[in-house]
Amino acid sequence: MTNLLIVSFLIFIVAVAMTMVGKGGGNFYVVILAIANIPMHEAATTGQFILFTASVAAMIIFQKNKSVSWTLAILVGTFTALSALGGGYFSHLFSGFSLKLVFAVMLLIAGIVMLIPVSENKDITKNKHFGTMNVKFSGEIYGVNLWLALPVTVLTGFGSGMVGVSGGSFLVPLMVLACGVPMHTAVGTASTLIAATALMGFTGHAVQGDFNPSWAVPLASITIIGGILGGKFALKTKPKHLKKLFAFTNWLAALFMIINALHTKGII
Repeated sequence: MTNLLIVSFLIFIVAVAMTMVGKGGGNFYVVILAIANIPMHEAATTGQFILFTASVAAMIIFQKNKSVSWTLAILVGTFTALSALGGGYFSHLFSGFSLKLVFAVMLLIAGIVMLIPVSENKDITKNKHFGTMNVKFSGEIYGVNLWLALPVTVLTGFGSGMVGVSGGSFLVPLMVLACGVPMHTAVGTASTLIAATALMGFTGHAVQGDFNPSWAVPLASITIIGGILGGKFALKTKPKHLKKLFAFTNWLAALFMIINALHTKGII
């Protein structure tokens, strides 16, 4: 019972912080559950389940505030899913050590680019040309440069699939920088994509019989609250502060990944 209370508290903190920046936090969930001596397959299943519940809760909050672009979610989601399939297929060409370093580098880069000033691509319908797609939401029209967005989307999906993550750490900078949408919309849309990915991952694990409701259901209740609060906090937080929080959490995750890789190799 004590373990469950401690884990619930840690999961709640992660749920609030990660949904604020549209990153999901699935990796943190699994690590926390594994440290609590939950078997790895069960930890992965529970992690996917509570990631799904947190993301759906956040998505509802963002949708109520019209901060989800379904057009962008379908566009980005389709291309990242297909390219992630390729990344997963070719991942066997790299060692575990190499994949961890690749993941760490991707996290570092994603954190850095989030701090680059970028203007929103608003109201460019008069200058519409081949390779530009207009995305309308919240009464504004944003022009997505497909020549930039699609290659970056494919690379993001491929890299995420290669290292076995949902891509939440890369979806937000992808939409902010490559698609020119506001930070709040990028976070809200990312929550939608993460929820879909988590549901598929959970289903795959659950059919193998690794679902333990005695832990998953109580923790899901916690992450629903965390997702709601995270979504509300995100909408009240200035975009520049969200970007800084996103960058810092990415760098922290990259540092832990590098330390883990070096420790596994026996270097430290």
